[in-house]
Amino acid sequence: MSELESPNSSWARASLGELSKVKSGVGFPKKYQGQSSGDYPVYKVGDISRAVTQGQGKLNAANHYVTTDEAAALKGAIFRTGSTLFAKIGEAVKLNRRAFVICPGLADNNVMAVIPLLHESDRYLHYFLRTVDLSEVSRSTTVPSVRKGDIEELRISLPPLAEQKAIADKLDTLLAQVENTKVRLECIPQILKRFRQSVLAAAVSGRLTEEWRSGDTPEQDFKKLGDAGVTVKTGPFGSALHKSDYVYGGIPVINPMHISEGIITPSESMTISQQKYLSLEAWHLRKGDIVVGRRGEMGRAAVVGSDEDQLCGTGSMLLRAGKNALPKYLEIILRSPTAVSYFNSASVGSTMVNLNQKVIKNLEVYFPPLKEQTEIVRRVDQLFAHADRIEQQVNQALARVNNLTQSILAKAFRGELTEQWRKDNPELISGENSAEALLEKIKAERAAKAPTKRTRKKAFS
Repeated sequence: MSELESPNSSWARASLGELSKVKSGVGFPKKYQGQSSGDYPVYKVGDISRAVTQGQGKLNAANHYVTTDEAAALKGAIFRTGSTLFAKIGEAVKLNRRAFVICPGLADNNVMAVIPLLHESDRYLHYFLRTVDLSEVSRSTTVPSVRKGDIEELRISLPPLAEQKAIADKLDTLLAQVENTKVRLECIPQILKRFRQSVLAAAVSGRLTEEWRSGDTPEQDFKKLGDAGVTVKTGPFGSALHKSDYVYGGIPVINPMHISEGIITPSESMTISQQKYLSLEAWHLRKGDIVVGRRGEMGRAAVVGSDEDQLCGTGSMLLRAGKNALPKYLEIILRSPTAVSYFNSASVGSTMVNLNQKVIKNLEVYFPPLKEQTEIVRRVDQLFAHADRIEQQVNQALARVNNLTQSILAKAFRGELTEQWRKDNPELISGENSAEALLEKIKAERAAKAPTKRTRKKAFS
């Protein structure tokens, strides 16, 4: 987008270096670091990232501060309000995060700044920089880096000052609306997560099918898993299975990391040989088994859905439903907030939660006849499918919103956002108010401020 031609005759073309100063931050020795207050913040890449992800791109705070004397000792530039800062080296370059300085401060040497020569151009140049893909500007080395000259050479379409303000004002409004929409959309997955948890909680308490039963909730329908004919086996431990037994591309071993949201996703790197698999027959997973993580985060459970060879891992437990239990209903039980809360309080281990057979067998939940279990599974699947559809729509909407920002910026720098404004304000884009006159003025002022070169007098003998 930075190479767009001027959209109309009232705009000029210039390089960013003609319109601004481009400077890097300074080295920031450890002896100056660690102060949480002071006269000047010292902006680092992490501060820029936080400003973009949490502060709508406004940079007004840092993790490190220095006094005026320390700033003088560091000999770094104080970047004024209206400067735009971004990462100039490392993987952070690819994140394309640019922050607008609200509180003047220094920056460390991983940061670069663009300081417009005219304060009136601050917001316009900031928005222009948001159209630039820094990873494309950076040097193609093993470590991405942006050089001062690369930024100075960027070409920009330059409107008159009054139109720059009109464009920036429109972008302030439009992009704030986009950001608010994005924030609201990003809240929905968390709402859906709570919805799914409430569905599971209702399922294992009998509330989900209360109307289906016409309000009849007999006391005897609450049972412990051990009393409901469910068998439980802990995954192989001790000398049965060692880390050294793992090979690549063999028979999958299912550990907690492979179980998420009721789905088992084996990994190629955590497998065993056929010979080792045959020696561990007691832990072979069969279709209809339930595998549940017994370490770390509770609630990881899934029904084995295929007859392919798989092994219950050391960090997992294998459950088999008796004639009075549906495997899918057992999965619902084990993923429910009721089970997770119980497991977290009853499990052993100080640094990491560990389930054992006794804890699982003592879990007491609503355990109705098979007919009602079937209805519960059907309703949970139906409600989860509805939530999944909403989440998919939200993700698609988020993708469109993320593209919308660049689309709006592109329109702005093609002059499309201010087309009517130009028709209504011809006197603000012509004569002494024109972009060409502005560019000549900037060049003249820059030349006047340029330091004069000293010439050596020749020595005469």
